[in-house]
Order: sequence, then structure tokens, then C-alpha cells
Amino acid sequence: MNQCTALVLLPPPEHVLTLSAPGDHRPDAGHILCELGENHDGEHSAMLWDEGGRPGSAVWVQWNTEHARLLPLPWCTVRDPRNADDACGLFVGHSSGHSWQVTDPTDQAITRELTRQHPHLFR
Repeated sequence: MNQCTALVLLPPPEHVLTLSAPGDHRPDAGHILCELGENHDGEHSAMLWDEGGRPGSAVWVQWNTEHARLLPLPWCTVRDPRNADDACGLFVGHSSGHSWQVTDPTDQAITRELTRQHPHLFR
């Protein structure tokens, strides 16, 4: 399934702005792209950072048309049946498919073009 194409402009949290140095180096708002599969249920979701793989150490942003919130969510523990060393890259209880089932069509198009231009790099 293709990746959801929803995105949101997320301003930095107020506490981050308070802790940042004054001047021109203050954090800017950034666009966040949903990581779930298209036509998923519930809010859109994207991981912002991970504090080292511990349970609940990944901080996710979840949003809808009215609000966005930051949440520490545990990783989904389902293993990729093609490679048992790889777990899902989404959070526990996510809707839609697991991360290995979600494909970014833009990334696939770039990879196809690079493979065409540089076949020796893609075996």
C-alpha cells in the first residue's frame, strides 16, 4: 500500500523555543509527513525522534484537522516475516499495514530513475 500523503506544518513546542538561544538560530516550523498507509483509520502520525530504542522512547506527533499532539509511544513489536531481525517501524496499535507494507511512491520513483541512470549501483 502507498504511504498516506497528509502533511502538517508543525511549529516547535513552546518549551523548545524557551530553551533555545536568542537570536537568529531559533527552531523553525517544519512540515511533517504521515508515515501510515493510505486510507488509515484515526489520526495521522509521524515519528519525530527516538531516545534510544527503549519502550516508549520514540516521540510521535499525531494530528487531525483540529490539533496536533506529541506522544511517547512504544514501538510495534511485530517482526517482518521476510526478515525476523526487522521489526515494524511504527508504534504499537497503529492502523494500516506495518512499515514494510507501506511504500513511499516518491522514493520508489527516485530509486527507479537512479537505477536506470546508474545500474552498477543497484544490483
